[in-house]
Amino acid sequence: MQKPKQLLKRLSQGWDELKMAARTIAIGDIHGYSTALRALLAIISPTSEDTVIQLGDAIDRGTDSQGVLELLIRVAEQSNLIFVKGNHEELLLNALDDAAALPRWLRNGGNSTLESYGCADPTEISEKHLKFVRSAIDYYETERFVFLHAGYVENLELNEQPALALRWRVTNKNTPPHLSGKTVVTGHTPQLSGKVLDLGHVICIDTNCVHGGWLSAIDMESRTVWQANNRGEAYVYLKGQQC
Repeated sequence: MQKPKQLLKRLSQGWDELKMAARTIAIGDIHGYSTALRALLAIISPTSEDTVIQLGDAIDRGTDSQGVLELLIRVAEQSNLIFVKGNHEELLLNALDDAAALPRWLRNGGNSTLESYGCADPTEISEKHLKFVRSAIDYYETERFVFLHAGYVENLELNEQPALALRWRVTNKNTPPHLSGKTVVTGHTPQLSGKVLDLGHVICIDTNCVHGGWLSAIDMESRTVWQANNRGEAYVYLKGQQC
């Protein structure tokens, strides 16, 4: 029989290992709401061991896209941050490359992003922030999961996916599995219920932060869900609690 001190030591070591375990965490569409992101990061507490995937649409519509990008850059400095390109990052990059594309970006929330920087032209946005936006990738793949912004063509390999599907396709209960057999984690399609849509083969974590709902994040191993809103309120749901 173990002595109490030995048992306590083992329990303490187990708890420390749990705290130090590397996590894979996906964060949904932020849309310029820095208060929600700040509150979410406070309860997640990303570490240097964690991989954090932000699924795109970090900018536009909300009042503080500048603050959101600055926060994400800070996360990148302390964790392994993967920034996936959303349709709003695509719209900004198109506007930078082609002046004819500027009106479309402005109509889709780009005006709010410019206001957050106090400028009238996307070329005046902080170069550090533009470099970060340009670093966004189409998708991120692990042994069991695929992380992308919007959707996919189910019978095409990931490297064959059209940008239109990756950035604009809707995820719903009729979305079929991807041929890889991996669970695909998406954003883009606001879940008006405020709850994560989990179909098993696809998980959508855009929970409508853009329209006063929740900004969500999910730990892919434990399936813990964190949520925060634009008032800075934040909650944690263990697997199966959010129903």
